[in-house]
Amino acid sequence: MTEILLKIDGLTKAYPGVVANDHVSFSVAPGEVHALLGENGAGKSTLVKMIYGLVKPDSGTMEFLGRPYTPAEPRAARAAGVAMVFQHFSLFEALNVAENVALGMENPPPMRDLAKRIREISQAYGLPLDPARLVGDLSAGERQRVEIVRCLLQDPKLLIMDEPTSVLTPQEVEILFRTLRKLSSEGTAILYISHKLEEIRTICDGATILRGGKVVGSCIPREKSARELAEMMVGGEFAATERVSRPFGAPMLEVKGLSLAPLSQFGPSLKDISLSIAAGEILGIGGVAGNGQEELLATLSGERPSAPGTVWMKGADISALGPNPRRALGLMSAPEERLGHAAVPNMSLTDNTLLTGTIRMPLVKNGFLNMAEAKAFAEDIIREFDVRTPGPWVAARALSGGNLQKFVIGREVLQKPEVLIVNQPTWGVDAAAAAAIRRALLRLAEKGAALIVISQDLDELMEIADRFCALNEGRISAPRPTEGLTIDEIGLMLGGAHGMEVPA
Repeated sequence: MTEILLKIDGLTKAYPGVVANDHVSFSVAPGEVHALLGENGAGKSTLVKMIYGLVKPDSGTMEFLGRPYTPAEPRAARAAGVAMVFQHFSLFEALNVAENVALGMENPPPMRDLAKRIREISQAYGLPLDPARLVGDLSAGERQRVEIVRCLLQDPKLLIMDEPTSVLTPQEVEILFRTLRKLSSEGTAILYISHKLEEIRTICDGATILRGGKVVGSCIPREKSARELAEMMVGGEFAATERVSRPFGAPMLEVKGLSLAPLSQFGPSLKDISLSIAAGEILGIGGVAGNGQEELLATLSGERPSAPGTVWMKGADISALGPNPRRALGLMSAPEERLGHAAVPNMSLTDNTLLTGTIRMPLVKNGFLNMAEAKAFAEDIIREFDVRTPGPWVAARALSGGNLQKFVIGREVLQKPEVLIVNQPTWGVDAAAAAAIRRALLRLAEKGAALIVISQDLDELMEIADRFCALNEGRISAPRPTEGLTIDEIGLMLGGAHGMEVPA
């Protein structure tokens, strides 16, 4: 077995106006779990797309098992022994597990034989799956197992994983790590992308740090602290989040016995949700994706009306009000889906300010759009939230995910909401940008706003939330103060403690 499985030498890829990868060089050994670290826009995604055959490099070379490696498409990469689990799953909810696995294979065996192989592989690697179950009925963690098993059936020599724990409970993360360690012990190399630095320290043997498309360093993660890793990524001192003790005011938003049908055939319904949040308070709502987060935000933001008497703001029933009337009252929101929901991909950043800003900002004058004010507002967001972009004329789709997320959150925060509801505020965002967003949310609470932060990042919720509750299958658990709450207790709540008494 060669000492180097994958060797990257001087790989370069440029797009109009930006060099995504600038003479990148590094190597991965068989059985090594190797991290790619960097801020949003550092070039990680472009790099793994070139390794997987989705993007063709402009210059530079790759070697795999000592031979030149130039995959023209993912099929060629898979044939060579490279597999990839993407951050966003590519599964059909109306098909069962075996059918979804078959779609990802070049020459799938008969369905009975494939089902047998799925059972064998999933049991061997501690990822139990029923081949006959509909994907639409699976949890997010189980869906990830489908993607991983589909890759393992190809017997890969290199497995690329992009943000693999973003939708997992703590218990599911432990299962995944056991699987990765088993793969590593068998000689499979793993290229691991994550913004969760403690995970990097736990699971990874080595790391390559990218900044501005260039390799700026390498390290053994377990020999560094999470802060040191973050500082290597940003190239300077890392400003951590600091909480300030603050008093809570009167109740700002109350939900009373809210029940709603699901948004889609496979989505959860909301079941008797009740909660209350006061001025100056941050309520954290945790839960694995697909347990009602989108439905809850859509209802609280006014995108979905609810029964009279179920949603109240400052003592007034707002259940029947749409998004704009709620914005006029001071209730703002930022959904999880950045492109297509929070922002229109082909519209400029200036135009995207108009989606939510016309009610509380002077963006309309005498019935006409005031584009000068919209441009100034976009520039304020870009400056205040350090959005990396040439200017406000740039289309939303041209921004990296993390920079667009900063823009979306900034657009709502700068409108000085009295109530702000955000879903996944730092999903896919690098450590420095995530810390900046969290500081902005804390400052907003310090000024007296009430915040509901829905997130799958438990560390994030423990860092900024005053109280925590879990959403599972459309039900919400009783809120608990975050101070003193353990990961084991949180895991029980996420797994379906449905208001049952969780050990204190």
